[in-house]
Amino acid sequence: MRNILLATALCCLFAAATAEEIGTVNTKFKWFGPNDKIAVEVFDDKDVPGVACYLSRAKTGGIKGAIGVAEDTSDASIACRQIGPIRLTDEIRAGKADGEEVFKKRTSLIFKSMQVVRFFDARRNVLVYLTYSDRIIEGSPKNSISVVPILPWPDSGAIGMELSTQAPDS
Repeated sequence: MRNILLATALCCLFAAATAEEIGTVNTKFKWFGPNDKIAVEVFDDKDVPGVACYLSRAKTGGIKGAIGVAEDTSDASIACRQIGPIRLTDEIRAGKADGEEVFKKRTSLIFKSMQVVRFFDARRNVLVYLTYSDRIIEGSPKNSISVVPILPWPDSGAIGMELSTQAPDS
């Protein structure tokens, strides 16, 4: 029974939405282990197709970072964009899903995580994404938001990409 509970807990820990890493930059040299970095990652909102969110966040290096026991700082930034047609569920439109977690990433071995939650501002017809860190005992006031206006989406992917094959008039 204890093994089943442990396996379930581990599955829940790693079952959170995953982000695709776009790239990293080094911010601080470490003699042993990887350098401290800023990572840029992207994830799609699984409940709102047509929205992608880009996160930049601090990643602690060194020996603790290499073995996965370092605690990352709460510094993060988010930018979400409409990348296709957006269709909201009735639950989101009614505000019943406000504050729903759309992404979560562990930023320490056990106690700290960075998460992204979504709100719908019906009056302005926009989605608001908030990223912040929390800890079991004490969270951080550091946060970042991004707003996605819900716009009509053209059927053609070639809008604005037309190239002229004619020479300019002389």
